Parts: sequence; C-alpha cells; structure tokens
Amino acid sequence: MGRWEPGARGRLGEAAMELFAERGFEGTTVSAIAERAGVTERTFFRHFADKREVLFSGADDARDVLLRTIAEAPPTQPLLEVITAAMQVIAEEAFSDHLEQARARQAIISSNAELREREMLKFAVVTTELAEAVRSRGVPEPAATLTAELGAILFRVSLHRWLEADNDRPLAELITDSLQHLRAVTSPA
Repeated sequence: MGRWEPGARGRLGEAAMELFAERGFEGTTVSAIAERAGVTERTFFRHFADKREVLFSGADDARDVLLRTIAEAPPTQPLLEVITAAMQVIAEEAFSDHLEQARARQAIISSNAELREREMLKFAVVTTELAEAVRSRGVPEPAATLTAELGAILFRVSLHRWLEADNDRPLAELITDSLQHLRAVTSPA
C-alpha cells in the first residue's frame, strides 16, 4: 500500500494494536507498526508523536466534546448534570461500539507502568481543563475544582466498570449509575 492512500491513520492504529498484543508494548517498534500498516515511518510520525500516542489518540477528541458540551449547556442546568451529560455524549460517540477494542487497549496500558502514568497524566490534564470550563461558567473556587474532580472520578469509575469482563451494560448507563451512587453517599440521610 502506498503511503498516500487514505486510511493510513486507521491502518497504523490497527497494526499497532495487533503488534502490541503479539509482542507487547515494549517489543513493538514504530518501524514494525509502519511496515505492518504498509506505510513509511515518516507517515507514522505524521499521524502520531510516538507509539504511546496510538493508545491515547482519541483523548483530544473526547476532551473537545466534553468542553463544547459544557460551554453550550444552559446556565441554569446543574453542573454535575452538565458534566455527566457530556460524558454520556462521549460514551455514545467514542465508546459505544468499541468494548472489545477498549478492553484490549486497557490491557496493554495496565501491563506497562509508563502507559499507566501517561493515562493518569491525560486524565489530570482533562480534569484541569474541565475545571477551567466550570470556572468560565462563573463557578468560584473551590466548587469549580471539586466539580471537575468529581466528574473525572465519575467517568473513571464508570469506564473501569464498563471494561470489566462480566459487564454487559453500556458505558452511558454506567455513568448515570455512578452519578446515582455519588448522590446517595452525599445526600443527607
């Protein structure tokens, strides 16, 4: 396949995931990924900064959806509901038909300390941007940071529950469920 044929990014992502599963993350090179995808290494680097970014490439799109949904929400809508609704949009758009791919991705990340650290850093960056989006709606500190952190925790807990082997519920449903659990433990008895 020529390097200018359409779909190079998708082929690179598929090749990387196959090789990570076969050889492990550490045993996979950019050269091998490019070769399997039928492109040059140069083409790989046009699409990804490094092989780690293959695993995290969708994070920016999800963040953009999250921030846009928050910005467009009615000012009277409770913030935690706004954040939850934004996360449900992400769940439907980015995750709904990709459970097995998400499980494979998470298995690769879980098996490597550097990747686990990268994942935590990505979550921290999104949480910081989420707090800024909440502040831009006029929410003062510490409420803005608390709301952003709670939103991030809701998503992480829901995502981990969704990735469990015995789960058969949609991610969006688990996000709603996690919000209900949070409300139950924070409401007066």
